[in-house]
Amino acid sequence: MSASQTRGTIPGWHGHTGRSGLLAGARSVLAVVAHPDDESFGLGGVLSYLTAAGAGCAVLCFTRGEASTLRGAGQVSAGQLPAVRSAEFAAAARVLGLSGAELLSYPDAGLARVPLDELAGLTREAAGRVGATHLLAFDADGVTGHPDHARATEAALAAAAGLGVPVLGWTLPRQVARQLNAEFGTAFTGHDDPQIALRLVVDRQPQRRAIACHQSQSVGNPVLWRRLELLSDAEYLRVLRE
Repeated sequence: MSASQTRGTIPGWHGHTGRSGLLAGARSVLAVVAHPDDESFGLGGVLSYLTAAGAGCAVLCFTRGEASTLRGAGQVSAGQLPAVRSAEFAAAARVLGLSGAELLSYPDAGLARVPLDELAGLTREAAGRVGATHLLAFDADGVTGHPDHARATEAALAAAAGLGVPVLGWTLPRQVARQLNAEFGTAFTGHDDPQIALRLVVDRQPQRRAIACHQSQSVGNPVLWRRLELLSDAEYLRVLRE
């Protein structure tokens, strides 16, 4: 990955290295995710970076995360979880300064069974409402091993083909993914430097405040905190669609 410093066209772009012009023209960004907390746990550093640089950011989330087994270390019942996670999502969106946060009700852990055309159509509609110039999603492999993440990214890519906008994919360096998998038996995927288009230097404080809104998922979640520790102040993006 190039070490040269580059800047986009929005006043305030700073602290990123990689392909020149990758963020140029990113006036309105729609993040497409599978679960409430993906916008904070995964994309929070990137979204806060973008909003600080002057871009408008919104999120489309396909499920209410009702299949999670974390539940605030046992403090939230399964029946309460959809409502609790919906409220957490709304609170985190406010903390991140998002211009919009739309939460749908597709089945958690069953997103791959939903027709792709249906998900892509909803993504195109959401992108149209916010005038999206860029889409942001998890990397095409889903990053964490959860199939819902990969399906949400498929929807973003299918929608982008009709919209003619680029798609950026949040990813991990391969060594970070390997370290997490070795320590926790997880299924993270990552990439080597030549496959990563952009490295952002981010302020973790907005992301940490957004994470704190998701008490049902952040309590008793050592993998999350270890990932942030390993990444330090850096986040990484790939180009999934030019």
